[in-house]
Amino acid sequence: MSDGDAPAGPPPDPSEIDVGAILEETGFDPEESILTRRQAEVYILRERGYRQADVAEALGTSRANVASVEASARENVRKARNTVAFADVLAAPIRVEIEPEADLYDVPRRVFATCDEAGVEVNYTGPELMERVDKDAGDAVQGRQVVRPVTIGVSAGGDVSVTSQ
Repeated sequence: MSDGDAPAGPPPDPSEIDVGAILEETGFDPEESILTRRQAEVYILRERGYRQADVAEALGTSRANVASVEASARENVRKARNTVAFADVLAAPIRVEIEPEADLYDVPRRVFATCDEAGVEVNYTGPELMERVDKDAGDAVQGRQVVRPVTIGVSAGGDVSVTSQ
């Protein structure tokens, strides 16, 4: 479940859950999704604050099955996000390679200098850029140190994408 997005009060009784309606209202299309229908059902309900036991009851399955389906769904979503970040970095006209052992605090200076040369204004302040790189690079950044190569792509409009090896 995502932080800060918990619904107000307890979710409705599991027997009142109309999973099909939720999928329809959120625009789920199994032909255009990396998730199976079952993964989407579990993912949506868990993101809406339902406990695994409630989801299992609503879907007529076991809590263990819900846990397994949820883990697969979250892994697929993680991979999809990484794929989009990779494609965004690849398509970006500006790429800044950050090598292992670089200090995270030096990253904004390097990105801003490269973008200044190209006449592109980055849509982040220095601290915001460090936070974005730290978050999006995952375990490639530990504390202030880059431990695996990180590539930062910047679009002509100043949007930033981050990928790591």
